[in-house]
Amino acid sequence: MLHRIIGAVLLLLIVGYAALLFSVNHAMHRSPAEFGRFMMKMPSAIFLIAPFETMWTRARAGHLNVGDPAPDFTLATLDKSAHVSLASLRNDKPVVLVFGSYT
Repeated sequence: MLHRIIGAVLLLLIVGYAALLFSVNHAMHRSPAEFGRFMMKMPSAIFLIAPFETMWTRARAGHLNVGDPAPDFTLATLDKSAHVSLASLRNDKPVVLVFGSYT
């Protein structure tokens, strides 16, 4: 009898964990704003048991290879007075993209 209870509890935990991973993976494939809203509702303890970094890397991997042109994007200038798109910069000169933190 005890073995059946333990088995049922383990099965319930495994199904619950799989459902959690499925729902998070589904949310990661949505827009960043929707994903942020979804993650804000998660209890903080979930971050200790789910492999979010691995899932995020796979969800946002994209289909670029080394040497492929970067996809177009638009960003606000530092003073927020205008927007600049990558396509507008690469018409007549090379563009180097550097991503990082300079703090």
